[in-house]
Amino acid sequence: MLIITIKQGKEKSLLAGDPWIYPTAIERVEGRPQEKGKAGATATVQSSSRKFLARAAYNAHAKQISARVWTFREDEPVDHAMMKRRVKAAIAKRAAAVAKLGPEDLMQLINAEEDGLPGLVVDYYGGAAGFLLCSFQSGAADAWKVPIVQALLAETGCPNVFQRADEDLRKGEGLQVFTRELAGVPPPPKSVVNKSGVKVYMDLKTGFEFPKRPV
Repeated sequence: MLIITIKQGKEKSLLAGDPWIYPTAIERVEGRPQEKGKAGATATVQSSSRKFLARAAYNAHAKQISARVWTFREDEPVDHAMMKRRVKAAIAKRAAAVAKLGPEDLMQLINAEEDGLPGLVVDYYGGAAGFLLCSFQSGAADAWKVPIVQALLAETGCPNVFQRADEDLRKGEGLQVFTRELAGVPPPPKSVVNKSGVKVYMDLKTGFEFPKRPV
């Protein structure tokens, strides 16, 4: 595991619960070169006096945020179980909205740092027969894609999981840009989406709304 040492005085934001670590706050990163080069590699974050501060996902290729905190607890490992637990908790928090989701409804199911899943945004369309639309916007989320998708399938019963491109965000993290189905089938080029009582045509793969509305 990598070790990130924070410059003296720069640990204040972490102690206040800020989940982002910027390049200017880092004194040094220790670990094997192949780990340092892996986007989303797990790192122990410590103060200049070697006091534990957090566990985070480190990304040497990121333009703005060098590391994103997974946990401030020293006794909490970053593993498959954590990802599945946090996906489950995020869905449970929105259970009432999920239960009301109609075949043309679209809702946000997971909201990144708010749900302890930095850089992961998931939209849910059409309920169990619809689509889970995933944006892996950070090296942190991208590194744990497999258990995240497994948990989404298990907790929603929806068989279709699709990865959106998010070109600017992924490029900013040094990640490849592509779209593809991660499970099941991809969404159609045009779907009817109910937005607060107003129906629109949308390309679920991109979130693009067509100017012409359904009759």
